[in-house]
Amino acid sequence: MKPREYYLNLLHTHVKNPKMIAHSLASEAVMRALARKFGEDENVWGLAGLLHDIDVEWTEADSLRHGPEGAAFLQEHDIPAEVTEAIRLHNERAAGGEKRSTRLHHALAAGETITGLIFAVALVYPDKKISSVKPKSVTKRMKEKLFAASVKRENISECEQIGIPLPEFAQLALEALAPIEEQLGF
Repeated sequence: MKPREYYLNLLHTHVKNPKMIAHSLASEAVMRALARKFGEDENVWGLAGLLHDIDVEWTEADSLRHGPEGAAFLQEHDIPAEVTEAIRLHNERAAGGEKRSTRLHHALAAGETITGLIFAVALVYPDKKISSVKPKSVTKRMKEKLFAASVKRENISECEQIGIPLPEFAQLALEALAPIEEQLGF
């Protein structure tokens, strides 16, 4: 693998929307925290979080293209095969019914999705800070049908596939985001 700066440059070259860049950085932080929890390679898991949406702008987030196109593109940039496979499968519609099968696959689906939910929850607070969000708020909002309609609740429940209950997962994610909150634009 190349240094993180190489992959950050790759992200900034292909993703221009500051909110998407913030989401990628947040996903990287959550994936690194999950890797530490499970004794996995933090750099590999972090890379999956950082680059999972590299194709979101050129595919216009098309649910059938987003994921596979990014994975194919990343194969040309010294990305480990396990990372490109997780990126390919993080969007279940694009996977064409293929199931996630590894801890990294499940973690990426859950990890990148909870960042979106946490961002959405933070935006309903008057001070609009991630540090204002509590794990109970995340789990409560996840259960509300109309809240954060773009957040795929079934992806967040992937955390249970890797052996972490939702409240613990929300706490882990919030702790991972706290040190980079300012960098995310909150």
